[in-house]
Amino acid sequence: MKIVILERDSVGADVSVECLNGLGEVTAYSNTPADEVGGRVKDAEIIIANKSPLNGETLKDAAGVKLICEFATGYDNVDLEYCSSRGIKVANVVNYSTAAVAQHTFALCFYILEKLHHYDHYVKSGEYAAQSRFSNFDLPFTELEGKTWGIIGMGNIGRKVAQIAEVFGCRVIFYSASGKSSCTEYERVELDTLLEESDFLSIHCPLSDRTRNLIDLDALKKMKKTAVLINVARGPVVNDEALYTALTEDIIAGAGLDVTGTEPMKESNPLSRIMDSNKLIITPHLAWASIEARNRVVKETYKNIEAFYHGENRNVVNL
Repeated sequence: MKIVILERDSVGADVSVECLNGLGEVTAYSNTPADEVGGRVKDAEIIIANKSPLNGETLKDAAGVKLICEFATGYDNVDLEYCSSRGIKVANVVNYSTAAVAQHTFALCFYILEKLHHYDHYVKSGEYAAQSRFSNFDLPFTELEGKTWGIIGMGNIGRKVAQIAEVFGCRVIFYSASGKSSCTEYERVELDTLLEESDFLSIHCPLSDRTRNLIDLDALKKMKKTAVLINVARGPVVNDEALYTALTEDIIAGAGLDVTGTEPMKESNPLSRIMDSNKLIITPHLAWASIEARNRVVKETYKNIEAFYHGENRNVVNL
């Protein structure tokens, strides 16, 4: 089989993909611009991608493609309907980054909640050494215990975050973005209730027609002024312009983002103008990218291809 890896660098140069060489004739590209996808996959039988668009336009000349594998859980870069019409199977990797994303969710939360940027600067600037008393807490912060943690999307990551939030003493509520959640361990509520009652609201749902711009200005205005919003899912679930308004007009207290509406974030994005790190922290879509998770996604992709060779539908999302 001819295997084409379109975005080898998406798993990091420090992570080996050598195991894939045992599965076929591998051609790996560090990264692939959208306008070069079609040319690079025309002879492929198996495509491994992450964000590269795979649809009727980019796959029209790739007559031999039988399988598309994602170096990811999300597959919104793939036109599933088109692939199904051609008999192309699409497989993702599930649960490989759950621990990493849950960990980053709380890293973002604590950075905003405890004003860590402010206090780190206070010490390193020399202000702490210059004062006479032993402590400084000029910017107040609260505890997680006794607060309500709201979740949008109760999949593997959402459940992990819920478990951790419970350990910190939070009441956990959630909104099912798909409307099909089978979770019974936590209280399921309507979106308005989630917005109105959450002290912390974290997003862990896929991007779909139901979730695009789910958190718009109207939604943000329903949240508590003391609330913190955390998005480690997909950027377009939150409207960036609306969030800018909510933060600059003190509609909510703060936000921690690992994703934005476009990636990389454009200079024109209004959120880039917020320099107050006590109110907003943005990381460059790295929540999933622990060393362990990146190694895991390669190994699981190997298993997906191996299963395909044996006629098994492992993690195939378009059956």
